Amino acid sequence: MNEEILINSTPNETRVALVENGVLQEVFMERNRNGSIVGNIYIGRIEKILPGLQAAFVNIGMSRSAFMHVTDICSQKKIARIDGIDDEVISEQNNFQPISKIIHEGQRVVVQVYKDAIGSKGARVTCKLSVPSRFLVLLPNEPDVNTLSIRITEEAERQRLVELLEKINSNSEHGIIARTNAEDCNEEDLLRDYKFLQKLWRVVSQRIKDGQFKQLVYHEFDLPVRVVRDFISDKVRTIKTDSQEVYAKLSKFIGDYVPEWQGQLIHYQEVRPIFDYHNIDDEINRALKQFVPLKSGGNLIIDQNEAMTTIDVNTGKFIGFKNQEETIFRTNLEAVQMIARQIRLRNLGGIIIADFIDMEEEEHKQQVLESLEEYLSKDPTRTHIHGITKLGLVEVTRKRTTESLQHMLSEQCKNCYGLGLVKTVETVCYELFREIIRTVRQFKTGQIMVLASTQLIEYIYKEQTESLSELEEELGKRISLQAESSYSQEQFDVVLM
Repeated sequence: MNEEILINSTPNETRVALVENGVLQEVFMERNRNGSIVGNIYIGRIEKILPGLQAAFVNIGMSRSAFMHVTDICSQKKIARIDGIDDEVISEQNNFQPISKIIHEGQRVVVQVYKDAIGSKGARVTCKLSVPSRFLVLLPNEPDVNTLSIRITEEAERQRLVELLEKINSNSEHGIIARTNAEDCNEEDLLRDYKFLQKLWRVVSQRIKDGQFKQLVYHEFDLPVRVVRDFISDKVRTIKTDSQEVYAKLSKFIGDYVPEWQGQLIHYQEVRPIFDYHNIDDEINRALKQFVPLKSGGNLIIDQNEAMTTIDVNTGKFIGFKNQEETIFRTNLEAVQMIARQIRLRNLGGIIIADFIDMEEEEHKQQVLESLEEYLSKDPTRTHIHGITKLGLVEVTRKRTTESLQHMLSEQCKNCYGLGLVKTVETVCYELFREIIRTVRQFKTGQIMVLASTQLIEYIYKEQTESLSELEEELGKRISLQAESSYSQEQFDVVLM
């Protein structure tokens, strides 16, 4: 597989695209006014405790307080002691003591952001701190943890890495997790990563000790370095950036931490914008649309809302097989690959419901489900499939840490009030007639002027001329029409003359 990382950087915005075999798979985006704070560690203060929710609001210096649940506190005994929490009230089971017995308002607490503020909700934070590097993740004050990413599946490799972790992390007060990138990694590289994390945590620990309320004590790498750290591998052939500053940062980072990488780091300097040259902008624009065509003639309809995202699979124009069941099965199989790609590309999170076309044969249902699991397993964000229902619905949950592509790039339609629909011109016409009647009955006037959209005026002249004449006769008033190009289809004004 040939992978490529493309980076477009401007003073106001940074965008990173992951491309596999010429196909866009994922887009990361940060804007200076609302960059991601996931991974940052702050010294916060408990602002308010919510006993009914077993949660608390934490002030970390943002415009909105962060949210923290009791499960984000209780497993961190040593951190808890630092912040004055009594171990005796912390249960090792799920039956936690009331949160008000564990923490109190006004208390200093060290927290890490694991989910950005989304919509009207503030950021989510935890006391379970972690500091990542290329191959490892350090878990401060968790000495009993030496584990691996679940994506490393080969048993022999898992055993080898466990032994290496126990060797390099023996007698330490911190835990360690081997990331997916650690697969086939040698001891020397792991040890170098481990020493870097130990040194980094000593610096962060001192900042925590000396720091003040609302202070940022650890800042994640900026977006380009973070993506390169997490995704660089032998499969990545090229990394291109149109920024000299980003190029210099990445050159230093790769030289310091990934000197064995055999790919090319390229400073893109062509006149044509880098995302335009690779058709990334066109792909992003298509990812904002509900309708997704399939090569066979079928299609997906993706509807994203606050509660969940629904994906409807349709055969469309596809009638290519000799029986209906086979046609449906083939359409569903093709849809699976596109669904997995769209979930990752659009950064869909939370609850996702895929409505496949109903299949009669159990074997076909199982194949579709297994195929979806296979494609979603390539997604680095944690995703879980909850099976297929009798109605052919597949329930998927995907960890949400940042805004989806749609929420980041779009806003609610001011003309349809976020419904995504507009009233038909016929409906608006009848509303206009009712408004004219209401106005004439309420006010004394000699003549009525209607200001409305071009579509509405044309419809009245073509389809409702007789109705307009009858209305004039009934009211005894002259009604004149004037088209306004700036008006939306649903907009009109009735002016008294």
